[in-house]
Amino acid sequence: MSATIIDGRAAAAVVRHEVAEGVARFLAAHGRPPGLVGIQVGDDPASEIYQANKARQADECGMFSRRITLPGDTSQAELDQVIDELNDARDVDGMLVQLPVPDQLSEPLIAARIHPDKDVDGFGPGNMGRLMRGEPGNVPCTPAGVMRLLDDAGVPLEGANAVVVGRSLIVGKPQAMLLLERNCTVTIAHSRTRDLPGLCRTADVLVAAVGRPEMIRGDWIKPGAALIDVGINRTDDGLRGDIHFGEASNVAGWITPVPGGVGPMTIAFLLANTLLAARRRVGDE
Repeated sequence: MSATIIDGRAAAAVVRHEVAEGVARFLAAHGRPPGLVGIQVGDDPASEIYQANKARQADECGMFSRRITLPGDTSQAELDQVIDELNDARDVDGMLVQLPVPDQLSEPLIAARIHPDKDVDGFGPGNMGRLMRGEPGNVPCTPAGVMRLLDDAGVPLEGANAVVVGRSLIVGKPQAMLLLERNCTVTIAHSRTRDLPGLCRTADVLVAAVGRPEMIRGDWIKPGAALIDVGINRTDDGLRGDIHFGEASNVAGWITPVPGGVGPMTIAFLLANTLLAARRRVGDE
């Protein structure tokens, strides 16, 4: 068996095209484009690249985008003031604070400070609560992108056994909730799971988000399973996912590569969330 490769770059291009069309309609109806602001504290090189990519893609979709870069010694009170100003800004529909932040800042406090309607990363307690309750809100971008990839690939989800390896607030937990909403039977696994290989072999859908290069091997895979690799690990041999692609692709039915799989979908769904947040703010869902 040779797995079907799920092309995240192509899927993300489709999402960005859909967003651009929606932005054009919003601008025509409301006289302004949706607005997205990214806040970066300090000068972390990886954060700088990621923020630049977000701003560029937002601009290409016709959005208003702005980047705010604060010194690395910014206090919590100073950051709170910036967030409060953006919460009140009428031309800002979505905002995010780039993670990680310096040690003197609190990620939970930041997430709680951003208004839920403008929390386009979907990490705040308001949107996490909405997700848990099955109510409309901003869904974390990477899990939302994973669901789009599964749907576009035609992976059957109704009644499927799904295993999510990783329990982070950013991916693992919201991913499990989204799969549960689609009537999967979901197990969240982690580093202390007993017989992790055996559990993975039961999965019709396996989402790997553990952050360990090529940890999941080919003999962990159920034949014909759909494999979604969220891991991006820098190794001496280049970027590697959490799944051993060479081994697993000979067993699985579908698989995402690294790079070029889930990664491009994250920014695409950040833009989709921003457009949706703008529409909600004007009552135009």
